[in-house]
Amino acid sequence: MSERQKDRPWLMRTYAGHSTAEASNELYRRNLAKGQTGLSVAFDLPTQTGYDSDHILARGEVGRVGVPIAHLGDMRRLFQDIPLEQMNTSMTINATAMWLLALYQVVAEEQGADITKLQGTTQNDIVKEYLSRGTHVFPPGPSLRLTTDMIAYTVSHIPKWNPINICSYHLQEAGATPVQEIAYAMSTAIAVLDAVRDSGQVPQERMGDVVGRISFFVNAGVRFVEEMCKMRAFGRIWDKVTRERYGIDNPKHRRFRYGVQVNSLGLTEAQPENNVQRIVLEMLAVTLSKDARARAVQLPAWNEALGLPRPWDQQWSLRIQQVLAYESDLLEYEDIFEGSKVIEAKVEELVESALAEIDRIQEMGGAMAAVESGYLKSQLVSSHAERRGRIESGQEKIIGVNAFEGTEPNPLTADLDTAIQTVDPAVEARVIAGLQNWRDNRYQPPFNHPRPCKALERLKDAARGTENLMEATLECARAGATTGEWAGALREVFGEFRAPTGVSSAPVAVPVEEGSALAVVRRKVDLTAKDLDVGKLRFLVGKPGLDGHSNGAEQIAVRARDAGFEVVYQGIRLTPEQIVDAALAEDVHAVGLSILSGSHAQLVPDVLERLRVAGATDIPVIAGGIIPNGDAEQLRQAGVAAVFTPKDFDITGIIGRIVDEIRKANKLDPLEVPA
Repeated sequence: MSERQKDRPWLMRTYAGHSTAEASNELYRRNLAKGQTGLSVAFDLPTQTGYDSDHILARGEVGRVGVPIAHLGDMRRLFQDIPLEQMNTSMTINATAMWLLALYQVVAEEQGADITKLQGTTQNDIVKEYLSRGTHVFPPGPSLRLTTDMIAYTVSHIPKWNPINICSYHLQEAGATPVQEIAYAMSTAIAVLDAVRDSGQVPQERMGDVVGRISFFVNAGVRFVEEMCKMRAFGRIWDKVTRERYGIDNPKHRRFRYGVQVNSLGLTEAQPENNVQRIVLEMLAVTLSKDARARAVQLPAWNEALGLPRPWDQQWSLRIQQVLAYESDLLEYEDIFEGSKVIEAKVEELVESALAEIDRIQEMGGAMAAVESGYLKSQLVSSHAERRGRIESGQEKIIGVNAFEGTEPNPLTADLDTAIQTVDPAVEARVIAGLQNWRDNRYQPPFNHPRPCKALERLKDAARGTENLMEATLECARAGATTGEWAGALREVFGEFRAPTGVSSAPVAVPVEEGSALAVVRRKVDLTAKDLDVGKLRFLVGKPGLDGHSNGAEQIAVRARDAGFEVVYQGIRLTPEQIVDAALAEDVHAVGLSILSGSHAQLVPDVLERLRVAGATDIPVIAGGIIPNGDAEQLRQAGVAAVFTPKDFDITGIIGRIVDEIRKANKLDPLEVPA
């Protein structure tokens, strides 16, 4: 083997960032010293949704799922002593991508970098935000314009930058089948490329440069043969679309370039050690096949269903990649699946089905129209509900969850409170104080920024017209404007957008057959409504704060509807005040709060207190999400009726428990309904 040329390994990243810019900078430098070959920046939810850390909606969210970046000073600290000209930096940012790229560029300029040499990626895929991740800000039209302007700007000024990373990762997390994942991602790419072509900002002869810089970010699940075939199908369809629709002749430009974060949806809280082998199998799906190998891979940690991974957990995931790349013989061979009839048949099947679905979306007017009509969202909610139904019936086996549940005591989680990283609640106050200090002193030495009012006015004027928004955004960055000021100026011109929830149009996923678990719960719902002398029990599902991961909330809402509840679900990003106002106005019998970002400790007690003040103590509050044991106990002590976490996969059982809590709160006797 010694004479054979080995392939170069893929870029190895760890998705990281939390607490503050200083703490994240220290983490990045430590990870780079361990052999990581690129940076992948996680931003906190206020930064992702265009709010400053002291906004009412940012409460409890600051520095939790990523790093807070409010202005140029934060960006300087984030990359201190990291030479950006030599770095490959991926930034997972969408609605505010233009703003973060502007801050990155200005910091690079301050370091003396040649910005034409900057390499990296801004995710900047807004379509999947409306469908699954929920960090959108503006309506589809203006959002597509921001994306188009960034692509046009980078092609001319930062030619090695990937200005968009079309992201099917979250589509799979929201329930997409492989066919839906391919079709929806490709439909997004078509919408973006059509917009760039039609904007007139890029001449036709440079469209190859645009196509050549578009990258994809995909998910790889545990069905690794099917997932590997999915990647081959993706490449084949991309080649066809770029050649036939956009006339791209250069095969190098048409190459399907993708990075991967392997699946977090399938990671379990029960027997979390099994997540290690899941992660390894998922990584094989995107590395085994040379012709469809990922260019960059980041792996979650074994304990992500429990909370925030510690540096050691992230190191373990990095070592998994390094063992495969440096100890195994994987990189010594050409494509090991070439000529396989089995693989070819599966790839063909995926290509055919995905092209049919792409055509269906084009007939509707394209991806943006299919978002606004609610079609894409309802398809995902339905697929996810079907998957949940298969798990609950035992048709789909999850080891340690609904199969082989017996376990020895787990030394990894013996002390759960130290098995995950916790964010100091005092961080938020420190970040807000730092932001206030920046606002008060940005015009003074040593910063000497010009006052941002003029730059923000120029941004609004540009937004009202048709000029490229990147130059005006760079001016705001140099003037020391904040994330909230930049997004606020654009909100004034573009307005905001509330995406369709997909709940009302989702079909019944679990049939109510006589004697089934759902039939039993439905009977309990009907009897309790009769006992309370109401037509229907009413249940409010609320998403307080900025957490846009709505899959769990949607599945609870759909199942509660199928069990006979009238469900009030207004989507994501609500304040505790709005949730309580809705609960009182709709006269609901229970409130369910879903939070996966870690802000439960502040937001759930706030909802309880507001209900108490309103005299509505007979409305039980149920909490669900990634909630560590210690926090769950505190929530129960604060008055939460029940807490559910990822290990509670039986949704029908959860709805039954909610009926029990409604009866208890209304001092009704427990119901014994025969199966």
